[in-house]
Amino acid sequence: MKRPPLAYITAAWLGGDSENAELAAQYCRTVYEAGFSPICPPPLYLPPLFLNDAVPEEHKSGIDMSRDLLRRSHVLVVCGHSMTEAMKNDIAVAQRLGITATTLEGILTVKGQGRR
Repeated sequence: MKRPPLAYITAAWLGGDSENAELAAQYCRTVYEAGFSPICPPPLYLPPLFLNDAVPEEHKSGIDMSRDLLRRSHVLVVCGHSMTEAMKNDIAVAQRLGITATTLEGILTVKGQGRR
């Protein structure tokens, strides 16, 4: 059985931990239903669950792990209506690596599920 392509999700994670995790789960579900395997590291399992973002070395480790997952992805999905520096960095990394970047609406439109 062929595995679906990996889709790295980036968004403005501005709420509290539980709010960010809930939003991330919604984005992941939508991307999954569009036929992709979602990857959404920041709010789901990197800081604050096992890394201490206040420790510079651990903060850098979180960024490095996220970048490694982005490198393995087939597409970068930009979600939400806000843009943060972290999101801009994700888009720049994807561009440098030749990874397609699109919005959640773009993924849904391509898969025939978008609004017209």
